[in-house]
Amino acid sequence: MRRIGLAVVLALGLTLAPLAAEAQQSGKVHRIGFLGNSTAALEANLVGPLREGLRELGYVEGQNIVIVYRWAEGQYERLPNLVAELLDEKVEVIVTAGTPATQAVKKATTLVPLVMVAVGDQPC
Repeated sequence: MRRIGLAVVLALGLTLAPLAAEAQQSGKVHRIGFLGNSTAALEANLVGPLREGLRELGYVEGQNIVIVYRWAEGQYERLPNLVAELLDEKVEVIVTAGTPATQAVKKATTLVPLVMVAVGDQPC
């Protein structure tokens, strides 16, 4: 797994670790939001390692986690609405791909943990 994938998976693992025991006992399915600046095809290099790393930690899509994806398709003005959609989906953590997505989440909420991927060297 590439370094960036490993970092994201470790961050998510730490965020979701307290929930893992609860999920095993209750059968609860946890929800992860993924907010990308572009498209699923262009960000497959981030999503693939994320899924792989989560599987290695025992988080399997459709079994104990659901990943809710939203893509801005390069239209950054859509980001606030996409964040609102993820929050409406009751995600427990949001993974962002790119600085604009990260900034949109930070403006929208401080209650949902944020894991940043591929963020530029700009103030968030």
